[in-house]
Amino acid sequence: MNFIETYNLTGIIVGLATFLIIGIFHPLVIKGEYYFGLRCRWAFLAAGIAGLAISVAVADFIVSSLCGVFAFSSLWGIHELYEQRKRVEKGWFPKRDKKTADK
Repeated sequence: MNFIETYNLTGIIVGLATFLIIGIFHPLVIKGEYYFGLRCRWAFLAAGIAGLAISVAVADFIVSSLCGVFAFSSLWGIHELYEQRKRVEKGWFPKRDKKTADK
């Protein structure tokens, strides 16, 4: 941590990690809607609440910030599940066939 503070790398680390977290949530929302539909919104909600609780409980700035980014990305994922459903209905993404899914 001393190296990070000495060279003022906190912003770069938080920015890079934020970029990666948001980038990971994009396919999570797509796959979640594909395999579970809107039922996975509860997992996003639980992850968001947990991230918020950890963010408040942790004193370290970087860890607290990244937990907050994770929390709000999870909560935003709930909204994106509904948007993803609309994109599937428009034909922009494939719809899961229930008959072939069980094979």
